[in-house]
Amino acid sequence: MGKYTSEIWFQQRLPCIIPTIMGVLMVKKSRVGMGFGLFVTTDFKEGDFIIEYTGEIISSKEADRRVSKYLFQIDEYYTIDGAGESNRARYINHFCNPNIEAVVEAGQINFYALRDIQEGEELGFDYGEEYKDEFITPFGCKCPHCA
Repeated sequence: MGKYTSEIWFQQRLPCIIPTIMGVLMVKKSRVGMGFGLFVTTDFKEGDFIIEYTGEIISSKEADRRVSKYLFQIDEYYTIDGAGESNRARYINHFCNPNIEAVVEAGQINFYALRDIQEGEELGFDYGEEYKDEFITPFGCKCPHCA
């Protein structure tokens, strides 16, 4: 199954349930203009681990060459290209008022709850100025705070 075909196959089977260490997450349609999102199906407490951002670890030079919306910088030398289908964290949308944060720990990017998160809430973090300037601002922010 090719990449394009397998991604369509995945999307046709949404919502997708994702068991994690701390609870269960679900990929499903988000609010209008945001595509898919990652939602919690159990309550999370402030500080709880949510999910790891996974993908191919590439050099920063290679990251500069790639055209991808799923590049997440680990440090000045390495970046994770999270475009792969197995990276369910790629469905976390941008929120100007985030409920989770990304923390780089030993070369991994882990997401933690910034506050208590209730069952049914969508997860979102602040993507940062560079990403917002390139991909969000030209079309207008659609996050719950701005919409």
